[in-house]
Amino acid sequence: MIMKPWKKLLLGLAGIFALTSLAACSSSTNTLDKVKNKGTLTVALNPHFAPFEFKTIQDGKDTIAGADIEIAKVIGDELGVKVKFSEMSFDNVLASVQSGKADIAISGISATKERQKIFDFSDTYYDSETVLLVKKDATEKTYKQISDFSKKSIAVQKGSIQENIAKANLSDANVVSLAQPGEAINELKSGQVEGVVLEKAIAKGYVDQNSDLTMSDIALKSDSNDAYAVAMPKGSDDLKAKVNKIIAKLKKEGKIDSYVQDAYALSLKSSSKSGVTI
Repeated sequence: MIMKPWKKLLLGLAGIFALTSLAACSSSTNTLDKVKNKGTLTVALNPHFAPFEFKTIQDGKDTIAGADIEIAKVIGDELGVKVKFSEMSFDNVLASVQSGKADIAISGISATKERQKIFDFSDTYYDSETVLLVKKDATEKTYKQISDFSKKSIAVQKGSIQENIAKANLSDANVVSLAQPGEAINELKSGQVEGVVLEKAIAKGYVDQNSDLTMSDIALKSDSNDAYAVAMPKGSDDLKAKVNKIIAKLKKEGKIDSYVQDAYALSLKSSSKSGVTI
């Protein structure tokens, strides 16, 4: 059977197109090269999560400070690029990485199994713990166990791992998702909610600044990985390897713990000067 010339041409073009498509699929964007070529590392974060990232005044200027900020700066220095912090609501932080608007996200992000399906994560750099914050005068009288929160309102930060933990542990409660932890604290103090589920280090800061609040002894279970890690686009093998080396070095030198402690002290100092709670 003799094939007509026009059919040969179509088959040839189809073959070229298939090879081109295959090559394009197999050569995913190298995030590390992308960052180095543009000379800037864009970091997505939500600056309302002291002591990891928060706003403060330094040398008369509005500044974003915190343990995560220091880690991001070290990553930028090691890569030889400038660091640009892009602030947004927490529920948009990972979406910004997925869309390519940010190169990485470092904002107290837990590397859960579900998130790992969509993003690459570095090795963890901080082991977090989730607690339940309540009014001090209610701990002994009203809320002694999880069942006491049945039909009550509990506030969480929208998009956080604490949102999932609250829903899993306090299934009979009304979980209210808010944009910022500060909003949740205000709701608690005003009596709009009966508790707030927060990461322990963040909760401690609010307790130290609000004598009417305390951390409940009620334990909250979690089936996911609550430790914090740096998020980046899927397939960022080279960047991930580099970030892992940086994190390993910082942990070995004890610098991450120092970053958290220093940032915690700064957050308390900043909030006392401004006259507002963190």
